[in-house]
Amino acid sequence: MISRSSKETEKIAKEFLTKLKPNRIGATVVGLFGELGTGKTTFTQVVAKLLGVKRKVNSPTYVIIKKYFLPLPRGSAQRARGSSPHLNPPLRRGGQKFKFLFHIDAYRLKNEKELLSLGWDEIIGNKEHLVFIEWPENIKKAMPKKHHQIHISHLPRRGDVKAGTKEGHRKFKIKNI
Repeated sequence: MISRSSKETEKIAKEFLTKLKPNRIGATVVGLFGELGTGKTTFTQVVAKLLGVKRKVNSPTYVIIKKYFLPLPRGSAQRARGSSPHLNPPLRRGGQKFKFLFHIDAYRLKNEKELLSLGWDEIIGNKEHLVFIEWPENIKKAMPKKHHQIHISHLPRRGDVKAGTKEGHRKFKIKNI
């Protein structure tokens, strides 16, 4: 999938969320792969917005992990029916698949042991958790066997638009493992 704008990135994120199936055993984990500046944090920000996060979503580079509560859909009719305007079933009580979004940046981690000391087992042990991890290749031994991968890359320079800029086009490759 190719994104030439923030609207197209939002469309890709919405399609990804619509097709996303929660892990039955533990957290649903998404590894975000790509060079610096390809849009891993931006993609996570779009996902958070689509899931109803009102707080500003920043890169967790220095704090490593950020946790966001995912609010229930608005309107008592949606709550009663257990439906959500953004996501398809299976849904948790109240109309959403997930209760919390975790955003992790493993760029500064030396190994998986550092992640374990930050409560990794508790995070991935809960099926109401949706976990987005930037730089998952730095903690590949800690990644669950079943996870999703999103590879984001810049497309080559076209005309006056330089790859690596906000205006640059990006390629998204989504895999389920």
